[in-house]
Amino acid sequence: MKAIFPGSFDPITNGHLELIARAKAFVDDLVIAILHNPDKAGFLPIMQRKELIEQACLERGLDGITVVQDSGLLVDLAKANGCRLIIRGVRNTADLDSESAMAHANALLLPGLETIFLPAHGNHAAISSSLIRQIATLKGDTSHFVPPCVQVVLENIYNKQDRK
Repeated sequence: MKAIFPGSFDPITNGHLELIARAKAFVDDLVIAILHNPDKAGFLPIMQRKELIEQACLERGLDGITVVQDSGLLVDLAKANGCRLIIRGVRNTADLDSESAMAHANALLLPGLETIFLPAHGNHAAISSSLIRQIATLKGDTSHFVPPCVQVVLENIYNKQDRK
């Protein structure tokens, strides 16, 4: 079976990677879809996010993964990639409420497309990309929250800003 795991991944976190690894236990192929959210200002360029996801998955030994990007409807991307299943991570009840509404809309737009929710485990439940960006902006240590390749990028960005 082939599934799609959508998100902005701006940047990818250890929480995302934990969900990717768990999702791969259920499916043969996983499409990680970097979706442009018009309600969110992008931090990292899309192509850099794609490269970081690919590198982080490689470092974790995660195979059978394809990374794509799109600015259209998730259901159209799922259909184009032959995915019948959407994987979504939920950190709390607010996430679940929001994701449930989206799952219902997606099922109406593309009958037969199912959504599975994976709850975040342990320390990952509090991690969000926006929190990571805030910690990095304030020169905090993000190494517990992101893969090493992302840590290097964040350090480079914020060290360059110090030199300006």
